[in-house]
Amino acid sequence: MRAVVVEHEGHEGPGLLGPALEAAGFTLVRRFRTVKREDVDAPLVVVMGGSMGVYEADAHPFLNDELALLGERLANDRACVGVCLGAQLLAAAAGATVSPGKNGFEVGVGPVRWTQDALKDPVVAGARARTPVAHWHGDTYTPVPGATLLASTDRYSQQAFRLGKSYGFQFHLELTAQELGRWLELGEAGLVARGKDVAALKAQLPRLKAAEAENTELLHRLAHQLAKGVR
Repeated sequence: MRAVVVEHEGHEGPGLLGPALEAAGFTLVRRFRTVKREDVDAPLVVVMGGSMGVYEADAHPFLNDELALLGERLANDRACVGVCLGAQLLAAAAGATVSPGKNGFEVGVGPVRWTQDALKDPVVAGARARTPVAHWHGDTYTPVPGATLLASTDRYSQQAFRLGKSYGFQFHLELTAQELGRWLELGEAGLVARGKDVAALKAQLPRLKAAEAENTELLHRLAHQLAKGVR
């Protein structure tokens, strides 16, 4: 089974999600800022994060191609997973509006609150009510038409959703503490420019390390649920 993984930044790969998908029987086909016509019929399409906004498609035309692909796949209930920018693209393809968040830039390690619907979801069921995850986003989206809200934070209510066979995650379940630490180093200048205390953000990393096993298990449940839907 092909899982097309669309990436937008050199340092943002599928992370922990990659091995989970492979363990569930998927073969990863990785693309960079591009999609192909054949991807519309792939068993699974995963769209990762990126520094650009959904509303910046004039400067990044590949975003229009991704939106068209996701829209066609959603119309046919073909499984998609969106992470961060990918979740925003998936939301937009379903009819939501994506915009810069009014509550500021959400970055670092912090808990998401799973909704009651999420705790009955085959992927999320078994997770603690609050799960520490990695955040790195300034944009948000309006409620996704027809979707089930799965998670929220104090800063932004729209953090995860399920729509048919597809899932969107605004946060980064795929990141290990080590990899988030690398992101903090790569993005240090930009974070400082935004008024963030990088040392304080790095001090949060042990909380993500402690949650890695739980988050990895959730990703494996996600991968197996997606594989089950394909089969």
